[in-house]
Amino acid sequence: MARVYLDSCVVIYLLQGPESLSRAVRDALEPVKKKSQVVCVSDLVRLECRVRPIKQGDKELLALFDEFFASQDIERLPIQTDTFDLATELRAHHGTKPPDAIHLATAILGGCNEFWTNDHRLNAVAAGRIALKVFS
Repeated sequence: MARVYLDSCVVIYLLQGPESLSRAVRDALEPVKKKSQVVCVSDLVRLECRVRPIKQGDKELLALFDEFFASQDIERLPIQTDTFDLATELRAHHGTKPPDAIHLATAILGGCNEFWTNDHRLNAVAAGRIALKVFS
């Protein structure tokens, strides 16, 4: 069974992005309905998605994100010390931004096969560790 980690941008595309990107993510998530794919996120994804609605006082959008993260179809992966250790290595070797390094490390240690993002620059970091699917 495929395990897919959604970067924050992909969750944002899904829930409030332009129709073309939202549809692309929805279509890519179809295997979830057939139970052939597990969707994973972390609390860092949750944090990044919730900042803007809170800052703008958009209770409807915040509720939409909260409903998504509460779904039983979503597995929340922990961020622990070993995650930060791997993120440190990724950052040191590739110059990755801290949040990106933490997301990738979380996905890798969480046993994910794929990392979905909009950042082509993560190709080199992911190479040989996890498959990258880029939405843009």
